[in-house]
Amino acid sequence: MGTEPAAPGSAAERVAALAALLADETRAVICLALLDGRAWTAGELARRAGVAASTATEHLNRLVAGGLLAQERQGRHRYVRLADPGAARLVEGLAARAAPGGERPVGLRAVRAGSRLARGRTCYDHLAGRIGVAVTDAMVGRSLLAPDADLTPTRAGRTWFAAQGLDLTPPGRRPVTRACLDWTERRPHLAGHAGALLCRHTFDHGWCRRVGTDRAVEITPEGEERLGALLGIEAGAWRLPG
Repeated sequence: MGTEPAAPGSAAERVAALAALLADETRAVICLALLDGRAWTAGELARRAGVAASTATEHLNRLVAGGLLAQERQGRHRYVRLADPGAARLVEGLAARAAPGGERPVGLRAVRAGSRLARGRTCYDHLAGRIGVAVTDAMVGRSLLAPDADLTPTRAGRTWFAAQGLDLTPPGRRPVTRACLDWTERRPHLAGHAGALLCRHTFDHGWCRRVGTDRAVEITPEGEERLGALLGIEAGAWRLPG
C-alpha cells in the first residue's frame, strides 16, 4: 500500500516551510540577533550577519513573508523585529536544543561573549541567564510564584507586582506567566507577560543595563541592592560558578 502525500497546506507542509526558513545560517543569525527584543534595520542585520545589504534584504523578505518577523517603516528606514513572543520562543527553543554540550568556545573573545550571555541576557522581552534564573528562584522561594509548570503568580505574587506598579493583566491572549527553559542554566526563568513587565521595570529603573552590541545584560550595583532588598537575593547569586 503506497503512502499518501501530504495534502496541500497541511500541517506537515507548514512545519516543513517553517523549518526551511531557519535552515539557512544567515537567517538563523538574523533571528538570534533579534532575540534582544529590539527592532533592527536591514543594514544593521547585514553587518551582524556579514552579508551584503541586498542579501540581507532578500532573507528579511522571506522571514517577514513566513511570519517570523514583522516590519515597520519610519521615513526611509525599515525596521524589523520578531513577530511575536511565539516566534521568539521558537528561536530560543531551537537555540537551547542546539546548545553545545561539552564544547568550549575557542578564543578569548568567544569566551568573554559566552560568559556575558551566560551571566545575563534578554530572551526577547524577559530576563534570562544567571540573572533571570536568580530572580525566578527568589520569587519562587518567597512564594510569589508557584513552583509549577507555568510559574503561576500566587496571591502574594500579585500583590507584589501591584506594589511595583505592574499590572498583570496581559494584552491579548498572552499568558500571564510561563516557564522558559534557560539554555545556559538548564533551569526555568520567568517569561510571559509578567516576565516582560519585570524585565522592562529593571531597565527603566537602571537595575539592569545592556552590555555591548548583543543581547547580553548585566545587573548594576543599584540593581543588586534593590533586587536584593525586594527579593532577598544574595550578592553571590548573580555570579557564575567557578
